Amino acid sequence: MTEAGSPQGPLTGKIALVAGATRGAGRAMAVELGRGGATVYVTGRTTREHVSEVGRATETIEETAELVTAAGGEGTAVPTDHLDPAAVRALTERIDREQGRLDLLVNDLWGGDVHVEWGKKMWEHDLEKGLRVLRLGVESHIVTSRYALPLLIRRPGGLLVEVTDGTEEFNRRYREPFYYDLAKSGPIRMTKGLATELPEYGCTAVCLTPGWLRSEAMLDTHFKVTEENWRAGCEQNPHFAISETPVFVGRALAALAADPDVARFNGQALSSGGLAKVYGFTDVDGSAPDAWRYITEVEQEGKPADTSGYR
Repeated sequence: MTEAGSPQGPLTGKIALVAGATRGAGRAMAVELGRGGATVYVTGRTTREHVSEVGRATETIEETAELVTAAGGEGTAVPTDHLDPAAVRALTERIDREQGRLDLLVNDLWGGDVHVEWGKKMWEHDLEKGLRVLRLGVESHIVTSRYALPLLIRRPGGLLVEVTDGTEEFNRRYREPFYYDLAKSGPIRMTKGLATELPEYGCTAVCLTPGWLRSEAMLDTHFKVTEENWRAGCEQNPHFAISETPVFVGRALAALAADPDVARFNGQALSSGGLAKVYGFTDVDGSAPDAWRYITEVEQEGKPADTSGYR
């Protein structure tokens, strides 16, 4: 929290809701908003008393809120199942009661990886798991926007950020399996629709994707490395060299939130690597990985791993 006489950040006075801020990109985005001085409500289903179906007790929304505050903002953790309309309505009513406004809504809700049956055809994939993927990746965003947008549009300048995996160009290809493809294309399409409806209220909608994210699970579960020795993961997959920390997309979000001319991006699907070229921020190591261009031009083309010119 900014105290009297201390420096004001570019986001001081801004009220944000980061829906799905337990870990990964959501946590980093919340923390970087806090670093800019924002008041950030962080939500998720894993708390110090309860673990969601994702099954990771190592990250909680309380910890995220504490990190937001430690970074210079004011973090508030609100346990919320965003598939429960009553819970989301109560969340937005609380923000209204305590703040009277909402300047930034970030829909980073996911948690569907545990249900995705990779490598299976649509008709082979378990139907219940597939529909759960869509509920977590699409319906949760819809429910949240339904109740949060009436508060966001109360004041001109509001920003909605839908978070997905993959740029619009990359996601034109089939991101198998079927349910994953729909879940990750959905936020891009939702952005286009809301980008048509929000401008009359002076508000903006964009979609944002990180690149190859070195999330907690990517490090400790998939590659069994740490952030300190992450490059050891390149022995398993040399293209992991293009990966980025969650801070990179967090800085992308903070730059968008502080941009008085953010409306120029209305309706667009943006990436952390692309926005780094616009705003000039870097990842924590000083590089600026352009992951989706690399994935398209190098990995998808079957070329040897070489990040020269891409970070």
